[in-house]
Amino acid sequence: MPAKNSIKQYAPDSYYHLYNRGVEKRQIFMDTQDYTVFLSYLKSYLLPKDSLNLQKMLADPLTPWRQKDRIIKLLRLNNFSETLELLAYCLMSNHFHFLFKQTEADTIDKFMNSLCTRYTMYFNKKYKRVGKLFQGVYKAVLVTSDEQLLHLSRYIHRNPTSLALQGDALQGYKYSSYQEYLGLRDTKWVKPDQILSFFSKSGYNSYKIFTEDVSLEEVSIDKVANITLDYNEN
Repeated sequence: MPAKNSIKQYAPDSYYHLYNRGVEKRQIFMDTQDYTVFLSYLKSYLLPKDSLNLQKMLADPLTPWRQKDRIIKLLRLNNFSETLELLAYCLMSNHFHFLFKQTEADTIDKFMNSLCTRYTMYFNKKYKRVGKLFQGVYKAVLVTSDEQLLHLSRYIHRNPTSLALQGDALQGYKYSSYQEYLGLRDTKWVKPDQILSFFSKSGYNSYKIFTEDVSLEEVSIDKVANITLDYNEN
């Protein structure tokens, strides 16, 4: 029987919660470099590619050959800046969560296959291992309401609470988009505005209160109950 949320039917102009973890619950991020590389891959896929400038650099006889080799790889790399928007994310040591909007039906599948293959190649080379890194096919859940969208973003940003981070301490977790939501960091390839439009900038109705208020925990779990909620550090 297929794993829950492993069979996916994608629709254009739709929102999806995507997640996966390491095979046998193993760590997929071993150190700061691993997190940084994974985030750099997201950036390269989600920011517009400056193809014109890259072509000029490639044609320039003064460009070193090693740089030209990197430019060729960048030009060949898939880019999803016109068809994907990343609303929220969180990277934990053995799993990740994304909240995406896609405009074309097949974009997410192409993106996830490219990202996971690319990162697995990096990880296996660095740690001198072979084989799969992730636990089967990534999981995907279609978001069907604004309420579900909001509570999914809360659930994603509260993932670090498993590391005993509570309240303001969540702001210090570098590997999620929560800092973008609080205005502490500006990342061009993270798009928090749609979710933030449901909240005031400060006070009781702010996104910060919504995310950090523990009294909403039971409500949020109910709103995202159709996903697997056992992606913890164990």
